[in-house]
Amino acid sequence: MKITCIIVDDEPLARKVLTEYIEDTEFLELKGKAENPIKAAALLSTTQTDLMFLDINMPKLSGIEYLRSAESLPMTIITTAYAEYATDGFDLNVLDYLVKPFSFERFFKAANKAKEQWALKNAAVPYAPADDHYFFVKCDGKIEKIFYDELLCVEAMLNYVVLHTDKRKLLVYLTLKGIADQLPASWFLKVHKSYIINLRKIKSITGNQIDLGTVQISISQNLYETVLKEIVKDKMIKR
Repeated sequence: MKITCIIVDDEPLARKVLTEYIEDTEFLELKGKAENPIKAAALLSTTQTDLMFLDINMPKLSGIEYLRSAESLPMTIITTAYAEYATDGFDLNVLDYLVKPFSFERFFKAANKAKEQWALKNAAVPYAPADDHYFFVKCDGKIEKIFYDELLCVEAMLNYVVLHTDKRKLLVYLTLKGIADQLPASWFLKVHKSYIINLRKIKSITGNQIDLGTVQISISQNLYETVLKEIVKDKMIKR
């Protein structure tokens, strides 16, 4: 299976060079190109993407601004002519920082980092059989067992998720969608683009705030009615 990727760069020549490099890398598959982050967001919403090659200096929205404002982005390798932004990039958990013009050798080294992360991510998909009330994830070099009844919520954080349990927090290299597909709908519900909650841990609901005891989660405005109906169902006792 190949690593799917997109290019986000406003320079035609830069897009051409990256396209050639990607085509020459056996384990990469180019899925699309965008001239700016706004078009990239539209592309990401319709294309399964594992890796993004992102320029920094672009009109309307810079690559750094995009990384800071967007959520649930794929693995990212920055490609730019401005070396001074390297610290900002690594603070935002990018995989690598390529300063233009870069050689194929340097590109290939960065691509291999993505390959290693991709392999780790795919090895870390939680296992949750329907008959069992737990799953496993890989965290800090260990395989951790998580019981459904100890998990309060799952929070998206860039290329990771945070598992909030009764007693601890685990940072795991997974996407929110990836873990949502493995969790049983009878236990868990997505209430916000960044949060999945354990329905059995709800203490109360005030306005759009869900109290899970040690954690409070906001219900997304556009999901509010759907979420409330799903939580309450036919359990509301009325006069």
